Amino acid sequence: MLERFTKPARQVVVGAREQARELGHHFVGTEHILLALLATEGPDPAVEALRESGVELATIRAEIGRMVGRGEPTDDDQDDFDPDALRAIGIDPDRVRAKLEATFGAGAMDWLRSRGRSTSRHGSRISMTRRAKKVLELSLREAVRMHYGYIDTPHVLLGLLREGRGIAVHALRNSGVNLTELRRRTLASLDQAA
Repeated sequence: MLERFTKPARQVVVGAREQARELGHHFVGTEHILLALLATEGPDPAVEALRESGVELATIRAEIGRMVGRGEPTDDDQDDFDPDALRAIGIDPDRVRAKLEATFGAGAMDWLRSRGRSTSRHGSRISMTRRAKKVLELSLREAVRMHYGYIDTPHVLLGLLREGRGIAVHALRNSGVNLTELRRRTLASLDQAA
């Protein structure tokens, strides 16, 4: 589905992972998608609709921090396992690493740990929540409904609003944003861009 996203919309998806990492969260939720939209640089129709509705990055970030809190900062060099916990159940991680490297070569453990996981560009595990995935699906539905052959940032914002139950929408409401008006402005931004 991401192949249908415009470059700015893809940057929002990537930016959401970065927003999550900066907040110390090990997941990408609707709130991170909203923060990534607001952090978009340069002229953007979705960002303009948000700003016209009185939405500011600092306000939303503070509200999300109040609602969700900050996680522990991710340590990009940290192992994915707790060596002390493994030792407590009779597994010696140093011996396991040595055996793997003796059999498969230096760095074998690192290679095995990196296989098949979703990571940020800094190596930290970050996966999307069910609601965040739903937002991307709804972005596609919004684009199809309006007969667009691509998904752009306003479609992502419309997907956030249509999902309606994620942290992003609660943060917007708690910040005094009229969601009906924001949707109207977002639709108008698409008309102006066409």
